[in-house]
Amino acid sequence: MTTFEERATVHAFRDDALGEHDAVGLAEAIRRGEVSAAEAARDAAERVRAVEGRLHAVQVHLDPPATGAGGGLLAGVPTFVKDNTDYLGLPTGHGSAAFTPRAARRHAPFTRQFLSSGVAVLGKTRLPEFGFSPATEYDGAEPVRNPWNTDHSAGGSSGGSAALVAAGAVPIAHANDGGGSIRIPAACCGLVGLKPTRGRVVTNAQSRQLPLDIVSDGILSRSVRDTAAFLAAAETHWRNPKLPPLGLVEGPSGRRLRIGFLVDSPNGVPADTATRAAVTETAATLERLGHTVEPVDLPLDPRFTEDFLTYWGMLSFLLGVTGRSLGADFDRRRMDGLSRGLREDYLKAWRRTPGVLRRLRRTREAYAAAFRGLDLILTPVLAHTTPEIGHLSPTVPYRTLIERILAYVAFTPVNNVVGTPSVSVPAASATDQGLPVGVMFSGRPGSERTLLEVAFALEADRPFRRVQDR
Repeated sequence: MTTFEERATVHAFRDDALGEHDAVGLAEAIRRGEVSAAEAARDAAERVRAVEGRLHAVQVHLDPPATGAGGGLLAGVPTFVKDNTDYLGLPTGHGSAAFTPRAARRHAPFTRQFLSSGVAVLGKTRLPEFGFSPATEYDGAEPVRNPWNTDHSAGGSSGGSAALVAAGAVPIAHANDGGGSIRIPAACCGLVGLKPTRGRVVTNAQSRQLPLDIVSDGILSRSVRDTAAFLAAAETHWRNPKLPPLGLVEGPSGRRLRIGFLVDSPNGVPADTATRAAVTETAATLERLGHTVEPVDLPLDPRFTEDFLTYWGMLSFLLGVTGRSLGADFDRRRMDGLSRGLREDYLKAWRRTPGVLRRLRRTREAYAAAFRGLDLILTPVLAHTTPEIGHLSPTVPYRTLIERILAYVAFTPVNNVVGTPSVSVPAASATDQGLPVGVMFSGRPGSERTLLEVAFALEADRPFRRVQDR
């Protein structure tokens, strides 16, 4: 008889070319000739097929490459690109039913940067419509499900990528973050998710056209060293001269840091019991490791949440206006309930736009003030633990849905507005149902090295749980 847990937990780990390797380990095995890149791609494709019927994480499949690996730090590692980023010859659907996507004529700049690391792309992963939702769910289509428990959300917007990586189908996958979309699914699925400093990786064309660029590209991974390797490889392809060079970070530092922490949102959203416990336990671990940890305030403008929501609505409005550039049949009436609600709210408040932009840009002043005398700040990723499927569905009435989103996504958007780096790592504790809980470290611009070193230290102190160990 099948138990509830057996029905609810999904993973693809097996004795094949991928084994239990992370991306760095697999790339090393390929370089040593223990497995071939073609074998790794073939077995990853088989793993994806084994779990896709329960996770619904993939938008587009590609046949696995039959040739050997090229150069690059992650040469031969199978992966996926998120379906809001162009990959030559594949349609880019942005998770939307409002248009018929056409095949991309070229790789996006970030795709080229990602490919320069040597990865082998097997397809594209699903996201909620235009990446607006913190849950990868749809109106009229199967949601992306969490491999730790398929009754629960995989997070969003990079939910498809998170589900595949957590389930062991591929070691890493592309993600991007405009309000938490790397860190949220990392927290939900027990992964490492680092949103880089604005400008650390190449900027996509759409972001450059916005009055405030809030989007950064990156990856989701099961190990800190995979995220570190990706950033080092990306820097080899292109480095922003305005930021300090990063190089390859390979482990904890001997530095003793001053780390501030807070457990409730600066705008008053309280964290739930499991989330508070994860943050306070992490703070205690950091103190045991020799760091100084102290409470900190982050005095944001009281209008920050409302302003970010208005900016979010502006993005939906602009998509409704420019949608025909995505597909000739674009019809904004076919956008989902969340996208339509955001657009309609913005139309009521559009006159506030100059003030909204002015106040959002000033957020960096409050952020910088909070960091005086500190190296990092520790917070929750989310105000409460991973919800069940349906809680954040776009079919929920808009007002109720927005209230639920704001009570959930209460910490991550600040880094998008300010442009600072931030990383989600799995906490040592879990929910009563055994689901992961993420904690978040945020830093000053260009401080990815410090973030990675702290993440390495926590991983070494207590290795992150994996879904196959549940």
